[in-house]
Amino acid sequence: MLRKRVVTALWGIPLVVAAVWFSRPEYGFSSFTVLAAVLGLLAAMEFYRLTAVSKVLPLYICGLLFTFLFIIYPHFSCNLNVPLLSLLLVAAVALPLILLVFLPAKEGLFHSWAWTLGGVLYIGWLLSFLVALRLDAGRDWLFLALFATFGSDTAAYFIGKAIGRHKLAPNISPGKTWEGAAAGLFGAVIISLLFTLNTPLGLPLGYGQAIILGLLISVFGQLGDLVESLLKRNFGVKDSGNLMPGHGGLLDRLDSVVFAGVVVYLYYFLVVV
Repeated sequence: MLRKRVVTALWGIPLVVAAVWFSRPEYGFSSFTVLAAVLGLLAAMEFYRLTAVSKVLPLYICGLLFTFLFIIYPHFSCNLNVPLLSLLLVAAVALPLILLVFLPAKEGLFHSWAWTLGGVLYIGWLLSFLVALRLDAGRDWLFLALFATFGSDTAAYFIGKAIGRHKLAPNISPGKTWEGAAAGLFGAVIISLLFTLNTPLGLPLGYGQAIILGLLISVFGQLGDLVESLLKRNFGVKDSGNLMPGHGGLLDRLDSVVFAGVVVYLYYFLVVV
């Protein structure tokens, strides 16, 4: 298992780093947006396959379409008096509801609609914050969100395996421990502090800000991990998929990153700007 995790990380992390580093939003869709859209659609497919396990068939095409539109919408502006996000939210809610009227089977349709919309918001909307972070705040803020999350996940995994004794949420994810969670906080803070240094990735953050941001990234990232674990437990599966050997599916890897992206985006616009 560990060997598979390492091998997957050896190709997965460089791919993400290259997509962020070489992204050029000024020329249209950046390489990171393309990668986020591909990963988001694959994660949405995993999500809707999970819902099918409980015999709730989602509105598959609608779900994938709106997931894609949410991920790329930060690239667009709207000349109307209504914000583009509001229009997109209304369309994502209303159009699938209208579609229900024309479907031949009538039983369980609102369950299908609810899970379809849930996947769109959970994956598409949350991922859009990472795309918006790259466009509005810049490459280095996106790197902070990603690397601090990776640091938190890695520290939590290894320390939890080595010395974890006290269960964090045994009814949701029996393998997670308080020791691992504390190590995750420490790992994210260390990575955040590195962004205060005078390097090509340096950010205008004081030590206190970096510590607070690292703690927030780790806390919400770990909560996102627990949310996805709860989702899998409700559907009675161990992993969301098998696209990433040693890690499970893409949804298993994006669970903490999407929450961290929201935290860093909001921190940037509410505190830094």
